[in-house]
Amino acid sequence: MLRRSFLAWAAASGATAAASVAGYLRWQEITPAVNAPGREEGHFLRDRKPLPAPSQALSTDVLILGTGIAALTAAWQLRKQGHDDFLMLDGPEPYGNAAGGHFGSLVYPTGAHYLPLPTEECAHVRELLADLGVIQRGATSRKPYYDERFVLHAPEDRLLFNGVWQEGVLPHEGVPDADLAEHKRFFAQVEVLRGAVGADGRRRFTFPSEHSSTDAESMQLDGMSFGTWLAQHGYRAPSLLWYMDYCCRDDYGAGVDAVSAWAGLHYFCGRGGEAENAEPGSWLTWPEGLQALASGMERLARPKRLAGSAVRVHTDGAAGVEVLCFALERGVARTFTIRARRVISAMPLHVAARVVENMPDVHKQIHAPWMVANFLMKRFPRELPEVPLSWDNVVHGAKGLGYVVSTHQDIRVAPPEKTVFTSYVALADRDPREARKWMTAASGDELLALASVDLKAAYGAQFERCVERVDITLRGHAMAVPVPGFRGDAGLKALREMDGPVLFAHSDLSGFSVFEEASWWGYRAAQRALRG
Repeated sequence: MLRRSFLAWAAASGATAAASVAGYLRWQEITPAVNAPGREEGHFLRDRKPLPAPSQALSTDVLILGTGIAALTAAWQLRKQGHDDFLMLDGPEPYGNAAGGHFGSLVYPTGAHYLPLPTEECAHVRELLADLGVIQRGATSRKPYYDERFVLHAPEDRLLFNGVWQEGVLPHEGVPDADLAEHKRFFAQVEVLRGAVGADGRRRFTFPSEHSSTDAESMQLDGMSFGTWLAQHGYRAPSLLWYMDYCCRDDYGAGVDAVSAWAGLHYFCGRGGEAENAEPGSWLTWPEGLQALASGMERLARPKRLAGSAVRVHTDGAAGVEVLCFALERGVARTFTIRARRVISAMPLHVAARVVENMPDVHKQIHAPWMVANFLMKRFPRELPEVPLSWDNVVHGAKGLGYVVSTHQDIRVAPPEKTVFTSYVALADRDPREARKWMTAASGDELLALASVDLKAAYGAQFERCVERVDITLRGHAMAVPVPGFRGDAGLKALREMDGPVLFAHSDLSGFSVFEEASWWGYRAAQRALRG
């Protein structure tokens, strides 16, 4: 079959130099809206600015600090168990990394955008999905039946490789036979490891990760980088190594040389959920991303929510826990206190360390910075002929992580007039601290240039002429990176086992940020909070 390269297609489009200049000028007229959730509050705490005296005192049985996935899971479970005496303190961004936004009626994610089908071991996630109606029957069976509106529709993903789109994200067309054999060998090894059981009788890779084996061989995997493991096993195909690095950047915010080998393998071996009405390993997604699940949990939990963030969590013996809170209103702080029998700290650990008194020391976690940009498209750009626009669209060798299409799940006779393309960039090519400094100082034009790199590679100059508005969300501490040795951290172990007045619930306890882990810690914290 004849295939035209991207450059040949662009040249054949007849675009003149004048039109390109005009398109560039129109692009320059677009000023992106830039949002940095938590930056103002975080810097306020970091700089230890003086606070006024509290103006209000509240009390509750259980106080949940945060409204992300772990916090909402805890609230859902408290309500489900018949407990209604609890409050939620919003934190700087309701829903956290599961938040979304909208351009009028078009919704989009500003954080996570999908959930793999949960395995049988992920009973807590299946229970939630059943309560939300996403699982329609058989939640405890090997293959539940899912609401088909939320099972990812085809075409699922594609890759722009050597100027041509191909199905899937792992390069295969135009790849040497020897490299393809290496692909096959790797995934055969994954199938073996998927069922591997450690010397302690637990599966080596599973969700929640707390239930994974901690035998000597598993901990040895955690002690080296994924890049080192790949080299030791003779994986050298450039196409495979690029894909491994892409997967780590996509899930962990860092590449194969920064991520633990256990974490790199867990990406492939820990999942594999099945469904009665979907292919194994399918995904669940919504136009607004995981905000659909977050808002669903809020509806189930019906929490009393307060605007503000915690600044000090003080345990006062039999009197319980007193939390000093603050809220910024146009840069001016007001404070109030909340007293509770139990506090569930669902904040990132690097924040909790500044807030919770006498918190066990944790080996300093590295948090990866991310940028999520949403482009309101007034029309769809022209596509290359090989593979149609997919839900996930990735450009080989680019700095970004590709872009997803918000209207992909819509069932229509014809495509909608407008859509939203959501571009993801993990700043994994630089030190996280330097990346955060750059994000703080960068102009809107600089942020826009980086956010659009994959889209310009896919569509050339025509892309700019299709854009109406841009919303950029900066997440300076988006996720903990599972660096070598993270599973054996004594401080994390102590926080996971705490069962006192202050309980911890955040994906940071697992050392990597995915829905299954965040929801597990919220689920378990709620169970502990209800005891005693």
